[in-house]
Amino acid sequence: MSGYFITGTDTGVGKTLVAAALTRAFVARGLRTAVMKPVAAGVIQTCDGPRNDDALELLGASNVSAPYEDVNPWLLSAAASPHLAARIDGVTITIEPILAAQRRLAADSDVLLVEGAGGWFAPISATETMANVADKLALPVILVVGMRLGCLSHALLSRDAIRSRGLHFAGWVANRLQNEMPLVNENIETLTQRFGRAPLGTVPAGLGATALGGLEPWAFEISKNLVSL
Repeated sequence: MSGYFITGTDTGVGKTLVAAALTRAFVARGLRTAVMKPVAAGVIQTCDGPRNDDALELLGASNVSAPYEDVNPWLLSAAASPHLAARIDGVTITIEPILAAQRRLAADSDVLLVEGAGGWFAPISATETMANVADKLALPVILVVGMRLGCLSHALLSRDAIRSRGLHFAGWVANRLQNEMPLVNENIETLTQRFGRAPLGTVPAGLGATALGGLEPWAFEISKNLVSL
């Protein structure tokens, strides 16, 4: 195993929840599991300086000690689209520091879980998107689908965009979110038929924006499915 890139159908669909819970599941399986949030927009002040709460959530679940700067190479102040947040900070996001951090993290781990920002095509600069980052990292991609109105089109478009870059589509995760959509089971069945595969796992409704602290059965099931690929 080398790792996975975790993207979503949109922002707020549970990428961090899934990534953190899956990190804990791999750790429980005895794997050295490193994490990365290459681009994060929005900071909180800590005793160690400015940090991103999603990146800290991932780091807290990991069992691989790593400098924060490797886990989150690009930390942007404003909670906005990365290309706009970078403009506010007066920086241009480039991919080279992300790749350098990936090499260092991969050298000390069995598996590296990388969480993207926003959806698949979230802009990071005037010309590039998170898809360019995923392309360079060259990891299999897991798609988190927030089960809400519009998710079918978003999920199918995202899957096709992932494959169009020649990246391996490792599977998808159905997140029922806090408020379940009408006909949620039927929508999951529709995606199962269209994708030609059932979800790697299904996140129960009501877990909130971040993963819970313990080992989640659904995440352990996903890790089992991934290990068996």
